[in-house]
Amino acid sequence: MARDTIIIVEGPQGVGKTTVTNYLREKIKASDLYRLHGIKDKTETGHQKIKVKYENLLEYMSYCQDINMIFDRIFFSNEIYSRLGYFEYSFTKTYEALLQKLDSLNFDIYFMLLYLEDEALFETRIKREKHGYQKFNIQSSINQQKEYLKMADEIEKSTKHIKVVRFATDDNREFTRKIDELFGHLFG
Repeated sequence: MARDTIIIVEGPQGVGKTTVTNYLREKIKASDLYRLHGIKDKTETGHQKIKVKYENLLEYMSYCQDINMIFDRIFFSNEIYSRLGYFEYSFTKTYEALLQKLDSLNFDIYFMLLYLEDEALFETRIKREKHGYQKFNIQSSINQQKEYLKMADEIEKSTKHIKVVRFATDDNREFTRKIDELFGHLFG
């Protein structure tokens, strides 16, 4: 019997995470979509709050059965933002513990990194101002993308069960075809 699947979609601002996660949610049978956001507190107190949030989330995930879970961001984003100096604290130790816990879950787990091969596309996508609640910055997205690409390599080397998938989202037709090939067995 096939195991349930966890798909975590990560990537910089403006790369298309919302589009991809919506697509996956519509296509994959018996799936829940989670859109997680950080917290406002960027201090060490905030670090402790976000640590508890993700420890509890992983505990919840460990009890889920007969459901495929799709995440639009999870604790990987916190590590990227920490690496880029957006927080007053280092998230790395917490990130490594969370990553080990995720790797131990009894699911087929995919870390799907979205990126743009043509970084100039960030300007076009960010100018759309589709997401009025979030102010996008082109250089910030480029910096995030570089860190995410490094992280994907690190995850491949340091985990046993997490499958890393990199998707260039420059052309919507191409990446949806690739998603269909990879996850078609989950479609209902």
